[in-house]
Order: sequence, then structure tokens, then C-alpha cells
Amino acid sequence: MALKTKDIREMGKEELLSKIVELRKELVKLNAQVHTGTVPKNAGQLKLIKKTIAKILTIMNEKKKGKEESKKE
Repeated sequence: MALKTKDIREMGKEELLSKIVELRKELVKLNAQVHTGTVPKNAGQLKLIKKTIAKILTIMNEKKKGKEESKKE
């Protein structure tokens, strides 16, 4: 599930958006398990998914800012 930063940077916008949707669905499932008292299979998976979503959003913002700066010049 862990995506490397290099792999994320190579993905297109649509691919990144679909990956975020997929990760958020999985995060909702895991959060539901935790709140109902069921023990998740992998306890560290919640943290890993949250970090991966943050990486994707950060890289998307970097790309967006890069395009805006190139338009100004």
C-alpha cells in the first residue's frame, strides 16, 4: 500500500485523484473497525494510509503551484 514519492510524482492527475478516493474508502473501513471494537489486521495500516494521502495531496499542491508560477513569468 505504501507508495514511494517517486512513484507518486510520475502519476497523472486523474490517477492521483482515483488513488486518493481508494485510500479514503479503505481508511473509512479501518476506522469503522476500530470504532466497533474489532482489532484491525495490521495496526500500522491506519497511519500508513494517512501518510500516503498526505504525500499525494502535498505533491498535487506542489505541481499546482509550479504551474501557477510558470504562468506568471
